[in-house]
Amino acid sequence: MGIKAALPRYELYLYSAVLAGALIWAGSWIFEASSENVNRKAFKESVKPGWYYFGRKMDVADFEWVMWFSTFRNHVLFALTGHVIFAKIFTLLAPKHRSLIFALYGGLAVLITMGWTFMALVLSHCIILYSVALVKKKWMCLAAGLGTLASIKLEPYNSWQETLVTGSFDLQDILFYGGCGFSIMRCMSFAFENCDRKEGNYTFSDLLRYNFYLPFFFFGPVMTFDCYHVQANNTQLIRKEREMWNITTKALLHLGVILVVDVFFHYLYILTIPSDMKLVTKLPDFCLAGLAYSNLVYDWVKAAVMFGVINTVATLDHLDPPQPPKCITMLYVFSETHFDRGINDWLCKYVYDYIGGDHEQIFKELLATTCTFAVTTLWLGPCELVYIWSFFNCFGLNFELWVAKFFSFPPFSIMERGMGEAMSRRIRGVFNAANFWAIILYNVLSLNSLEFAKLVGRRLIFKGFPLSTVSVLLVTYCGVQLVKERERQQALLDDPEPVKPVDGGKDKEE
Repeated sequence: MGIKAALPRYELYLYSAVLAGALIWAGSWIFEASSENVNRKAFKESVKPGWYYFGRKMDVADFEWVMWFSTFRNHVLFALTGHVIFAKIFTLLAPKHRSLIFALYGGLAVLITMGWTFMALVLSHCIILYSVALVKKKWMCLAAGLGTLASIKLEPYNSWQETLVTGSFDLQDILFYGGCGFSIMRCMSFAFENCDRKEGNYTFSDLLRYNFYLPFFFFGPVMTFDCYHVQANNTQLIRKEREMWNITTKALLHLGVILVVDVFFHYLYILTIPSDMKLVTKLPDFCLAGLAYSNLVYDWVKAAVMFGVINTVATLDHLDPPQPPKCITMLYVFSETHFDRGINDWLCKYVYDYIGGDHEQIFKELLATTCTFAVTTLWLGPCELVYIWSFFNCFGLNFELWVAKFFSFPPFSIMERGMGEAMSRRIRGVFNAANFWAIILYNVLSLNSLEFAKLVGRRLIFKGFPLSTVSVLLVTYCGVQLVKERERQQALLDDPEPVKPVDGGKDKEE
């Protein structure tokens, strides 16, 4: 059935009211749990004094957020501001060599920050993968790349390499794994693109210019070599209409979101509460559902802000970087679920789409998803939690295809064609609501803990059945229908004219 199936306006208003009421109710439970337990012994390490004006403690459980926007905020701003100024001056003076200027500043910043041993280690990775790329065999590039990646993800090789470069400040171990990991992924992208080049090879200088672009170096996102090479070497540096206005607006929006998140952390301890299992077991089912959902929303907000800040700098350099991930609230299928669009694009281009093709064949899709999540497991760092996360997300992606294939056969396909599009959308919404919570449960275990995910699953599926189960699915169903309505309206904007039938043919809908 087409995406253009509309629902009555009053029905959408009802969905909005139910969803808003449920979110406020769940938020009130979390606020009450946060306020009443602020002085718990288990909260001592992750709930610290907050802003003076609020007179409340705030949740500081997320090291990454605190690192970016509190502890090392000035260091990040200094490095990125220096890049913007340096890049702008030399872009005006020598636009043909701006990719070289980017790399020189990035390499110098990395050398000063991490030392010559880290620089030598990264260059050794570049030399190894560049040498393999000259052979122009993709399987060799993949094997060399995964082997190099394994050297910083598996014991004892990662510990040995880490001892060579860490030591001077707290952030250095984080920068080590981020810098090496993203560098290897970029080198693999370079190698794959060199294999696809019909005549000649890209130079080692091209690889270094691509790899040492500072805004992407330590924390991503990964921009594939073919895109970066074309954009960074483009000398026609013309701004689109209102582009600077849009850049400024996004920068101010990111600043506003950072402030809003910090304010919320004074009232809703969504990161600390799930770590205290004694407290969590006492909370009502709806509060647990709200905690699980809010943790994924927060992780999306964090990714959107962090990548958004970096993307703002990249846009000032006339690049078109990977966009922030799609909001978790908008996701009800596994095929669109990701929290890092750069890595997602990399995996899709070089593994998932390369093996899976059109993703219509069941066994080919199974092979594609298995290989994709195998690479993802190595990228994240193999451990029990990552194995579980990869297995369930791989299963969810395949299960969607199996269900779609099953219901595409008679009598289900005949029944769906016989009902109206609006009714088909409602029935699909029920399945999408269940799928949404599968996405929540499969991913919250990687953000909090396996114990918390298991507790939420038991309470919502077994102990809370039928009241809690049906209530949560009903609220989720309302949210899914609102998302589908937004997608319908966007589809009408993208393709306002219906497809006209060819003579002797029939209309086709998306």
